[in-house]
Amino acid sequence: MTNTRTIPSAAGAPVLEAVDLQRTYSVNRGLFAPTGSVKAVAGISFTLAPKQTLAIVGESGSGKSTLGRMLTLIEPPTSGRLMIEGRDVTGIAGASLKAMRPTVQMVFQNPYGSLNPRQTIRAALEEPLLVNNTGMSAAERREAAIAMIARVGLRPEFADRYPHMFSGGQRQRIAIARALMLRPKIVVLDEPVSALDVSVRAQILNLLGELQDEFGLAYVFISHDLSVVRHIADEVLVMYLGRVAEHGSTEAVFADPRHPYTRALLSATPMADPERRKERIILKGELPSPFNPPSGCVFNPRCPIAFDRCPTERPEPGGENGHLTACFAAEPVLASGRKEGAAA
Repeated sequence: MTNTRTIPSAAGAPVLEAVDLQRTYSVNRGLFAPTGSVKAVAGISFTLAPKQTLAIVGESGSGKSTLGRMLTLIEPPTSGRLMIEGRDVTGIAGASLKAMRPTVQMVFQNPYGSLNPRQTIRAALEEPLLVNNTGMSAAERREAAIAMIARVGLRPEFADRYPHMFSGGQRQRIAIARALMLRPKIVVLDEPVSALDVSVRAQILNLLGELQDEFGLAYVFISHDLSVVRHIADEVLVMYLGRVAEHGSTEAVFADPRHPYTRALLSATPMADPERRKERIILKGELPSPFNPPSGCVFNPRCPIAFDRCPTERPEPGGENGHLTACFAAEPVLASGRKEGAAA
């Protein structure tokens, strides 16, 4: 059963829609070992409208980056459907794929590795305009690059400098500028501030907010830092071992986390309020191997409230008012606010 969360109509028509997206890899385990398969993403569904930010959160190995590569058309889904601006782009190739790629751009985690050290900043920004045959003249490309450099808060005279001459925060501004050169509708941000100093993070996040408002961008923000997610995202999708654990508005997920995994993540998030106390939830064990995922609920070996149903049945995301949770202990939500099975 596929659950697709719809963003409120006030936000506008969806620019991106994922329906039961799955990605499976065949892996050679060794010379004499049989070929195995890894399901990196196992049925993710959501919709996203212009000027909306969806945060994808979870531990390393949860499938966040694989999902990001599918959304940016770098990798095709094994199954499921991906719609961009109402067009089904699942499995497109050749000229059709090239025509759609400018619509979705990506900003990578490492600002030091995402820029060519032998290219000037201006050349790096002009390159997407050349590769995608925009028909712009050399003068027009130069003008567009310099204007975008200024828009992300850098001085225009920096255009002919090389990446090594900039700080990490400045390089990430350049990476953002490059992603916006083709005026995309959707930007996937893969841990865009995790490699930056704390003092620089707020500046980059503020810049992203300004650009979102100015260009009407839809953001998919991949992160493990819930303290950042809380301030910038409209919705949060929590992934665990390729599956949806919880999905809802940021306000609902932070105020009423219903999945034990979400609660554990939130309990590990530092809070600025020293007067507020919270219980630290320590998960037992490590993330299971994707080669051999647990039966039933994939979280059950580490779950502090697992009961007899969890190892044998797989819960599907469900809930009320768009707040979806894949957990038997969270269904149904009783009128008193207590989750059935939570004490088991």
